[in-house]
Amino acid sequence: MHLGRAAARELVTALRDALHDLRGAEVVLCPPAPWLPDAHDLLAGSPLRLGAQHVYWEPHGAFTGEVSAAMLAGIVQYVIIGHSERRHRFGERDEDTARKLDAVLELGMQPILAVGELREQREGGETVAVLRRQLLAAWDGLDRLSAGSIVAYEPVWAIGTGLTATPAVAQDACRQVRAIIAERFDGDTAASCRVLYGGSVTANNVAALTAEPDIDGALVGGASLDAAAFAAICRAVVAAKAM
Repeated sequence: MHLGRAAARELVTALRDALHDLRGAEVVLCPPAPWLPDAHDLLAGSPLRLGAQHVYWEPHGAFTGEVSAAMLAGIVQYVIIGHSERRHRFGERDEDTARKLDAVLELGMQPILAVGELREQREGGETVAVLRRQLLAAWDGLDRLSAGSIVAYEPVWAIGTGLTATPAVAQDACRQVRAIIAERFDGDTAASCRVLYGGSVTANNVAALTAEPDIDGALVGGASLDAAAFAAICRAVVAAKAM
């Protein structure tokens, strides 16, 4: 929840110009809902994609303040589902996440499913159990995942705190995510899924993180508000994956 309209337009324009020639990575911008139409127009003809930060599962009705998947369809290609702030600040339950994911899939958009543990859960050795619970709940009733589906591992203890999981810690969690995908669906699905890391990602640490075999990219928070910093992150990911 940052930036007024003029500043948001400036940021999207700067990112579009800085990344117009990027090859080897997919870049998705997820601005606040009021600025989605502006971003949609500014990114027309650009390789950058557009996503929403949040969605409600009902298609229409008296749900003041909410935004439905039907309202987003045709404007965005991606929707973040289950972000830690939605879960822990706004009380989003696992079953709510499943409803939102179903609504997004039904209209042909791509969910970016976010999962992750609290600090006390990690310290208590519960990380894998939390990831399994969140993932299986979100996929309740799904027969298959499409190739290229996205899961973002975002340890809650590393979001906005300045703390970052070491590459080894992040790799282990992302490997566990991929193993749970294989367990729930199959190995080919797990191999085709894109697993991202999110948690105080910067241009200084993203190369080491995404050089790990099970980390395919990054879910970037505060650093995305600086066009130069975010562009540097995108280019560092491309370089790390090319090695």
